[in-house]
Amino acid sequence: MQACKHKPTPLSTDEVINVINKFDEGWRNKNLELVDSVLSPDYIYFTQSGGTFSRDSVVATAGGPSYTLDSMSRSEISVQLSGNTAIASTRWKGKGIYRGVPFNEDQRCSIVIVKKGDHVEILSEHCTPIKRIILFH
Repeated sequence: MQACKHKPTPLSTDEVINVINKFDEGWRNKNLELVDSVLSPDYIYFTQSGGTFSRDSVVATAGGPSYTLDSMSRSEISVQLSGNTAIASTRWKGKGIYRGVPFNEDQRCSIVIVKKGDHVEILSEHCTPIKRIILFH
């Protein structure tokens, strides 16, 4: 008799929301281990200024003294599933200080989430400021 192999279930909307919540909890509580646990080894952040931020830099920033959050919230979560990949559109608002410069952000974020086996992780994120004047769309 053959042993029954565990077949992973497809990525679900609940799993996507849970991994985003863990990511936010890590940032909110300066818990770099929690942030690290939900990021893919291949994670990349696309910055507002057109650059990229490496996984290691994001994890270090999450737990480091150069970044503090006074408040943050995430809302307007919409998830598009495609197999074991999802794109989540969210609205992120946060106030704090980064490298001595105060910020007050209101952003639309696109987060790519993948499921490998039973592990759900964030592959990439890009956040764009929400502007009051609409230029193109």
